Amino acid sequence: MEEIIGFVENLEGALAVRPGPGDGSPEISWGDTFFFYAPDGVMPQATQPFATIVTKNQPGDESSHLDRPDTFRVNMAAGKEAFIDRTGHAPREPATDDDPGVTDAVIAHPVYGSVGWLAVVNPGRRTDAAVRELLRDAHHLARARHERRTGPTTSSR
Repeated sequence: MEEIIGFVENLEGALAVRPGPGDGSPEISWGDTFFFYAPDGVMPQATQPFATIVTKNQPGDESSHLDRPDTFRVNMAAGKEAFIDRTGHAPREPATDDDPGVTDAVIAHPVYGSVGWLAVVNPGRRTDAAVRELLRDAHHLARARHERRTGPTTSSR
């Protein structure tokens, strides 16, 4: 998990937010990590993260069984093209054969797959390169959205 956080933090303009006790965040988010494109280093107030790492089951999202020891899930806003590439179907089409608890496999996010999010529980050797590529792509998409709203930043991808 720390390796993935370090990888994303090294992407230009990426900000990792790690909620914890005393920062005003809800307790359910403690221990998780949220990644934003924030070239000014300040967490955007009206923007969703481009990727997250969750360390526990969330209400309505228990199917990945994140309550197992040493289990976490990386979630990435992949976009329609990458989503279709990885799953073989469009985001709005239901995934019938994905096991949300399977480890080291790229799958449609069990809750947000319908909007183009992909997920990997406990990334490992089989998915390391794919996770890094998907995180770079999610970062690039977030940057492009930011630039459409605010204008270009220093350098392009």
